[in-house]
Amino acid sequence: MSIQRRFFQLDDQWCIIHLPERPNGFALLIIGDANHFVNEHTSFWIEHKGRRQLLCELLEYGYTVFYSHLYGRHWGSPKAVRLAKQLIYYVLKSEILNNRIYILAEGMGALVALQLLETMPKQIRALAMLSPCLDLRAQLEYEKENEFFYKRMKREIAIAYDIDEANVEKAAPSLLIAPHQVPIKIWQLSGIAHYPSSLHCRKYEQWMRAANDNVHVIYYLPEKRYQFSNAIHQFYQQYNELP
Repeated sequence: MSIQRRFFQLDDQWCIIHLPERPNGFALLIIGDANHFVNEHTSFWIEHKGRRQLLCELLEYGYTVFYSHLYGRHWGSPKAVRLAKQLIYYVLKSEILNNRIYILAEGMGALVALQLLETMPKQIRALAMLSPCLDLRAQLEYEKENEFFYKRMKREIAIAYDIDEANVEKAAPSLLIAPHQVPIKIWQLSGIAHYPSSLHCRKYEQWMRAANDNVHVIYYLPEKRYQFSNAIHQFYQQYNELP
């Protein structure tokens, strides 16, 4: 399959659009985790073998896939959310696509995705998440078990949110619960994970169930990582007919 890519910048951040050979008319925004990057030549989802496989399979299904460097380790910062919105509107304006997009969020990318659900739910058709970080405050507390990782995370949040490190613990948002009526499915790594399910997806699932908003969580083994593009595609396909 020949893959066409287009690199461009928004707010000095490199972005990329992957154009499929046989478009299905739907756009898919990827919001990556801590190691996610985009520069003028390549991206993490091109360089990483597992992500590249998943990306290529999603392109074969016909999705127009796009994403941004998004300021690196953004931890769901307001400026990352603003840029994600700007990117969505740019892509929908520049390409011939349905005006409701799909989102695939991994790790800390879920922090941006939740805020997009809150502020622009009518633009989002469905959301798939991979081992998401959903509660920044809980994750920061969890990192206190290792002083090195805790200090690094505090520093990253301070930079991302443009605040003093002394204010990070107060500024870090807790789990965002907002009614949105957007279908959500989570693929969560079983066993030991950087973002423990007890702090994130399991807690989110319970809260949303209490709010009569269903969230489906699928647990998978490490050897199955990035091998569920068909499952993601089938999940998205359920909502192709939404207006």
